[in-house]
Amino acid sequence: MSVKTKSLKALIRPEIHNMNAYHVPPATGMVKLDAMENPFPWPDDMKREWLELVSTAEPNRYPDPSATELILALRDCFNVPNELGVVLGNGSDELIQLILMAMKEGATVMAPTPSFVMYQHIASSLGMPFVGIPLAGDFSLDMSAMLSAIKEHDPTVIFLAYPNNPTANLFDDEDLLAILEASNGIVVIDEAYQPFAQKTFLDKAHNFEQLLVMRTVSKLGLAGLRLGFLVGFTSLTDLLEKIRLPYNINIFTQLTACFAFKYIDVLNAQAVAICEQREMLLKSLSLIEGVQVFPSDANFILFSLQANSAKRVFEALKKAGVLIKQMLNVPGLPKECLRVTVGSDSENKIFLEKIALIL
Repeated sequence: MSVKTKSLKALIRPEIHNMNAYHVPPATGMVKLDAMENPFPWPDDMKREWLELVSTAEPNRYPDPSATELILALRDCFNVPNELGVVLGNGSDELIQLILMAMKEGATVMAPTPSFVMYQHIASSLGMPFVGIPLAGDFSLDMSAMLSAIKEHDPTVIFLAYPNNPTANLFDDEDLLAILEASNGIVVIDEAYQPFAQKTFLDKAHNFEQLLVMRTVSKLGLAGLRLGFLVGFTSLTDLLEKIRLPYNINIFTQLTACFAFKYIDVLNAQAVAICEQREMLLKSLSLIEGVQVFPSDANFILFSLQANSAKRVFEALKKAGVLIKQMLNVPGLPKECLRVTVGSDSENKIFLEKIALIL
């Protein structure tokens, strides 16, 4: 390593050197069941109308920096009261980053573990202490440990995924309310998988000034847009708006999201179909000897292997053209765990056929 390289690397904070980049494996030509995407394309007539709309965009011009029309459409589509603030992000990841960037020096971040990896990843990237509280054996919140940790660490921000990723379960509402009551800091309830759980804290947001409800449209069927939003009291959202980068929601996302929200019934019907496929997949997987399947309120299923290597099965599925997610060395999960996204009927049948042959 040259002297110049060493001096440049020395400019970067030590915690960045110690991090691993978030890895997204290539999936070209594969049955892609690793990223919790909606597998269904839009109807042809809807797609034609959308293409006509997109053709009116002027990419030489900046988009509306406030995304005014999009926020109005979002409020209408998801029943967000006018008295609550809305902050838009380039996906939920940007919103997590935005929240943590705004916090005071010495702020502590807390979340149950295992949970969405970006809570800890982004906290670490910003040099913020992260306190993970292990879930109970049934993947519910260990409320005694959570409340004790809140008292001890007084976290500035608590993230609660509802349903949780990677365990796919909904935490008990009373537990979340108890955390809201106990916390002096901000509580973010992440509802990325709400379309498949049909439960929300959005209708409670007006009761708790410290509550931010976070949603993404990715799982609903708009993953390519990279659009997330926060809802909460304007006393918080107005401050977050100060550090939101201008033009973070591009013109094509603004146009497409407004259009898609007019067809929310199509997307909701797809979510219902995914839930039906989820129940079929849960039942079919549970019939395979040596597979333990965990309940799911999301669009993915966590399962563990009783007498097989998860790495071997993952690689064999990959070789057979099916990509799922390895969950190796994740504290709080059984040792040999895998996660599969609920796909279309044909995709799920291919997955079940291949894994049955491998096991």
